[in-house]
Amino acid sequence: MADGLDIRELHTIDEMVAASGVFEAVWGSPDGGMPPNLLRALEHSGNYVVGVYDGDRMIAASAAFFGPPASRSMHSHVTGVLPDAQARGIGRALKAHQREWAFAREVGTITWTFDPLIARNAYFNLAVLGARVTDYLVDHYGDMGDAINSGDESDRLHVAWHLASPVPTPDAAEVVATVAIPTDVEALRRTDPDAATRARHEVRAAFRAQFDAGLVVGGFRTGEGYLFVRP
Repeated sequence: MADGLDIRELHTIDEMVAASGVFEAVWGSPDGGMPPNLLRALEHSGNYVVGVYDGDRMIAASAAFFGPPASRSMHSHVTGVLPDAQARGIGRALKAHQREWAFAREVGTITWTFDPLIARNAYFNLAVLGARVTDYLVDHYGDMGDAINSGDESDRLHVAWHLASPVPTPDAAEVVATVAIPTDVEALRRTDPDAATRARHEVRAAFRAQFDAGLVVGGFRTGEGYLFVRP
């Protein structure tokens, strides 16, 4: 990795405690929903649990687990980067590491969820990585109660990243409809929570309308939003 950073698979309980501490610092809740014993269990049963180190300090962590046996897939459940280590390309490096780790275990697809209102995540997941939306999940996790998600409904997009064949952003001629989202919903939640809630419900309804019309999400383009195409 750039900047002298190092991604390492985690194995010891002390490493799991450090990773749990990263998640706690990022999400502002006890253990960030990933206590050390759970991380230890995931790792011991052969799943993906890694940390990103800057020297001896862990500055990011990620955990994923295998999907149904016949699917040759794994689900990337959580990735957290400490605030003072963000904007260093760590998320991209972790996805590249996950990809190679998965290929080495004959896994062809990685899935995960993300908040459909977070524009930077939509752009990275769909436009940069070439993952594709497979479902819109309404209030998927219920009330999460952490500093990032508290007070908001936990709608999520479920995406599948087919590692050998990422999907490019569609040409303008292929786009049938678009669904716009706020430029910075995290700031909107702080300055106008009611407007952020309205945006949640409006985007949810717009997705439902496009799905009911038989369209699928083909990609994301900054300034336009989600791009819907015919399957």
